Amino acid sequence: MLIGIDDTDSPQGMCTTYLGAVLVRRLIHEHMLVREARLVRLNPNVTWKTRGNAAIMFDVEGDPARAFEISCRLVEELADFSCENTNPGVVVTDRHLDPAFFKKAVTDFCTTDEAVALLDTAGARYRGWKNRRGLIGATAAVASELADKTSEILVYREPSAFGSPRNVSRESLFAAEAATFPHTWDTVDFANGVVVCVPHTPDPVLFGIRGESPRWVMAARQMIESEKTGIEQIWVTNQGTDAHLLPGTTGHLTDLLSYLVPGSVTSKPETKEGGHVSFMMNDGDFSVRCMAYEPTKNFRTIIRQLVPGDEVIAVGSFKKGSINLEKIRIVSLARPATIRPPLCISCNKRMTSDGKGKGYKCKRCDARAAEPEVQEISRSLEPGWYEVPPTARRHLAKPLCRGEPE
Repeated sequence: MLIGIDDTDSPQGMCTTYLGAVLVRRLIHEHMLVREARLVRLNPNVTWKTRGNAAIMFDVEGDPARAFEISCRLVEELADFSCENTNPGVVVTDRHLDPAFFKKAVTDFCTTDEAVALLDTAGARYRGWKNRRGLIGATAAVASELADKTSEILVYREPSAFGSPRNVSRESLFAAEAATFPHTWDTVDFANGVVVCVPHTPDPVLFGIRGESPRWVMAARQMIESEKTGIEQIWVTNQGTDAHLLPGTTGHLTDLLSYLVPGSVTSKPETKEGGHVSFMMNDGDFSVRCMAYEPTKNFRTIIRQLVPGDEVIAVGSFKKGSINLEKIRIVSLARPATIRPPLCISCNKRMTSDGKGKGYKCKRCDARAAEPEVQEISRSLEPGWYEVPPTARRHLAKPLCRGEPE
């Protein structure tokens, strides 16, 4: 059977993956075989998400009725029902659901009615609490097919430590990243000297290590020193895969979806209040604003070097008329130049314009020249892909250490 669960956490506490890790152990206690624990990230722009918009799925061998009963009981035990945006859903099905629902949940928006219709057709067991919105994520999780997959080990705290300051050795985190990158990533941000993998919210997670396989995330995890830990769980996931991105063109972008958009830079980047950097680009027909917000830190240095005429592919979410950049490909660079009146060979002084289309004339000796002086501006920027730092990276965004976007 496949078990899907979503929407049990809140900004104030709990974590759906923690509930899932507890569920794994209860199912095993009931002599069920858990073949896989899967963590799927859905559309990161969903406005009603509690935190990272993740749902979980388990591939289990055992009694579906008993598994459904255990799962529902655990949700009622651990979910944060006090939060308005926490609306859990549980699904148990003995057949695979249409993966198109999962694809839509990652790249677009699904409704509860769509999820229920799919579940009823499949004869699945399901239950939703409050407004039942969690059924969307739970259904997407059991419908998931991962063409590209990564791993994450999530290490949870002892329940007695929930809500208190975390104690994880900063030095060991940097050492683990240095030893295992690029097979693991986003443990720390070396450029900005920041720890990334330790959350700041009052939830059960102590830290999480993302990487290309269970072997690599475990290798990094074993190097990390911390407070006494509780349970730990390795997840198969779609994190770091760019699964949320759609091909797009300027003028035909839908709000709250994420795209790869080719175009030509049409304005010099401007740094606005708060340190946010923006520029305009178009594909010949329509224009769109691209934004590199302050949290993207050193990525903004790249954006500030763009000039009109540069050909780029902007990657990110479209919100309120802007593409919020996650990464950018510089396809080709324009060759900007300064244009000045030429020097008079005799007087070594700048000539002046002699009128439109009449060339240039020296005021001292009346010498003439037909063409201005053109000096190409050298640029240190190179074509290629550039990405935001780990501190600003979204769960689904594919880091360049895994390869370039397709």
